[in-house]
Amino acid sequence: MSAALTDNAVKALLSHLGYSSLYPPQEMALEHGILDGKRLLVSTPTASGKTLIAMMAILKAVEKGMKAVYLTPLRALASEKYDDLKVLEKLDFGRKVRVSVATSDYDSSGKELAGADVIVLTNEKMDTLFRHKAEWLGDVGLFVSDEVHLIGDRERGPTLEMMLTKIHKHYPQSQVVALSATVTNSDELANWLGCELVESNWRPTKLVEGVFEYGSTRMSDGNKFKVASSGVSSAVDLAVDSLDGGGQALIFAETRKRAASLAAKAVEGVYRRLDKAAKQLAASASADILAKGEDSELTKTLAQLVAKGVAFHHAGLGPSSREIVENSFKKGVIKILTATPTLAAGVNLPARRVVIASILRYDSDYGGSVPISVLEYKQLCGRAGRPKYDTSGEAIIVSESGVNAEELYDHYVLGSPEPLRSQLSSDSAIRFHLLSTIATVPGMKKPEIHELFASTLFARQYRSATVEFKVESALEYLEQEGLIKSKSNRYIATEFGRRTSLLYIDPVTAVAFKNALERVERAEGKHTLGFLHLITGSPDFYPKLSLRKKDYDELSLLIQDRGSELLYSLSEYDCTRSFWALCEWMEETGDKILGDKMGVEPGDMHRIVEMGGWLSYSLYEVAKLLRREDLLAELYNLRTRIRYGVKEELLPLVALECIGRVRARLLYAAGLTDVGKIAKAPQSKLASIPKIGPALAEKLKDQLKKRLGQQ
Repeated sequence: MSAALTDNAVKALLSHLGYSSLYPPQEMALEHGILDGKRLLVSTPTASGKTLIAMMAILKAVEKGMKAVYLTPLRALASEKYDDLKVLEKLDFGRKVRVSVATSDYDSSGKELAGADVIVLTNEKMDTLFRHKAEWLGDVGLFVSDEVHLIGDRERGPTLEMMLTKIHKHYPQSQVVALSATVTNSDELANWLGCELVESNWRPTKLVEGVFEYGSTRMSDGNKFKVASSGVSSAVDLAVDSLDGGGQALIFAETRKRAASLAAKAVEGVYRRLDKAAKQLAASASADILAKGEDSELTKTLAQLVAKGVAFHHAGLGPSSREIVENSFKKGVIKILTATPTLAAGVNLPARRVVIASILRYDSDYGGSVPISVLEYKQLCGRAGRPKYDTSGEAIIVSESGVNAEELYDHYVLGSPEPLRSQLSSDSAIRFHLLSTIATVPGMKKPEIHELFASTLFARQYRSATVEFKVESALEYLEQEGLIKSKSNRYIATEFGRRTSLLYIDPVTAVAFKNALERVERAEGKHTLGFLHLITGSPDFYPKLSLRKKDYDELSLLIQDRGSELLYSLSEYDCTRSFWALCEWMEETGDKILGDKMGVEPGDMHRIVEMGGWLSYSLYEVAKLLRREDLLAELYNLRTRIRYGVKEELLPLVALECIGRVRARLLYAAGLTDVGKIAKAPQSKLASIPKIGPALAEKLKDQLKKRLGQQ
């Protein structure tokens, strides 16, 4: 009998989830001792049951009175795993079990998480908790690291690698369960992590891969079939072809524009296949997007498509629209979803057929389009096959003009994923994590620093001389810029270095902030434009949207009109569209103008505001460190204006609970321009203001009574 079915706690979990048996990879994990605290690297395909493997390990850790941490690379995944793990709160442990999640607020010690038994974190949040020396980390008996193959990702890889290196070094007694897609060098990865390897190619739905060319598809199971051409798009024809019998399809496109274009082309083929009930559900989802989404053409276009059973999904969508699309696809309301590849690393959205419209992707480092890796292709394929509905899933590449179908088949369908390579080799990554190391462990000797970096995957895959040179160069930079200092071959972080580490910003950003603030003369006027340019030009700021030809004249006028606010000489050619968008956002420009006139989509604006808020807070903290009290009020107001997207006159109003930019402007327009006037106004007048109403008016009055009563 399976070990799981003889363990009472695990039996209760499986019963609660409705499992009567386990998948082969889950049985393998049990045989390798996952319930006994063994360190494992589980390398299996998407949808092969890795989450349940993690849940069983978490269950045993909690049962023993230890904390368990579940780490993910993305916020969306963290939210999904939090929902999965909440089931543990319903099981009987003889005490109340608490599951928590934290994904942001990088300048926090995480004290609010101390009372939780199971904690879901992004890798970056975990890294910040190391830096803040969160006391409860000593109680963690299990670390689950999901999507470990992303160690080869340029953006996310270095933090994941350093975090796993630190867990291995500082928590040797804790169990580690690493979850990964199948990769060629999984044995090397397991060896580096100090884990036993559990490897399997089993998946609940059979995966059949193929290539489409000139109306005909060649599949890996020997099958060949033709698809009738609509004259619209081969990718759309393949997707529509898979819908009969309740199927769904995912089309991966190389750009946002192509994703939206393919979705529009799929409408006719999908809508005529919807019955009356399906059309009603689609119309309801569409209305939901219009009600909750941003006022932009992108949102309206999406809503129109969703009403026809089709949608697109990319980083330009606002959070609410993205969530509705994902839920509607999971429920089968959306039949065809077109997406950029970011979806493959995010939430779990399987489809009967995955169509890869192009194997090319734009690479900013290369400055042009390049073919995707075999590993990325296999990740896209992983979405094919819905375990509850399909016995098999299909992944099909569309052969484009000039690309030989035979070569695509040999390279991608028959190919093996590339070995994972460490991305810690970049100078910025070494600098960032080296400062964190020195700030967290004061008085480290140089040999100890080199020993830590010698424990990384980077050191395993590159010559030791290369690693040492990179670390020495970073040490020199950090000391030269006053972030660290050394004495008798021991290193400590300066006050500036410690604060930089805790703020979770690139040392280069911190140095740029410090130098700029030191140049600002006292008793000057406003510096709003200058601070915004400093923030949006820093290495940490993302996304940096480039200007279009038609934007330069407008930027030139903006700089001329507000030149007195600059910190240094500036021309429109030194600016990004993100800088301009943030300026407009703070002048209360709406989503429609931001999208239609400036080409800044809601999802991008959301990230611009979020990143601008974090970096303006960091700038404020650096100013505090430099004792620039003359700038603190302005920087505090700047951060608040970025957060809410308001002019300065609305700052007193957005300080009230439940009052954002729209309600604040309506209150101001009604003559209630400050807190005192709102306190004196009759409740009935407040209630009559649009978007306030009786309930919020009463809440505002109670809030102000408490506030004014405390003064």
